[in-house]
Amino acid sequence: MFVTTDSDHTESDAAAAPDIEEWADYVQGRGSHVIGDRLRPAADATTVRVRGGELLVTDGPFAEAGEWIAGFDVLECADLDEAIEVASRHPMAYAGRLELRPFWPLGDE
Repeated sequence: MFVTTDSDHTESDAAAAPDIEEWADYVQGRGSHVIGDRLRPAADATTVRVRGGELLVTDGPFAEAGEWIAGFDVLECADLDEAIEVASRHPMAYAGRLELRPFWPLGDE
């Protein structure tokens, strides 16, 4: 689950958000949380690419966007419905965005 900022929210949305500690207690209590952490701001990012055999390293994020990835959580959920339910209780569901993606199993194409 990528936790991203989003300017498309109201003050009342942000005020309705639960406390992050409540969410952490909830997911840890149900055994869904594997690992997660905050990330430094996009301004602290470094982008690494290799093009034409040349290493290119630039400061900042690769994408120019108004929002930035603020953190991540690895969740263990039975299915997408459960992941949506868990994500809906996260504070950033109210003032940011949460992007859910399953892992791509190793060996699958």
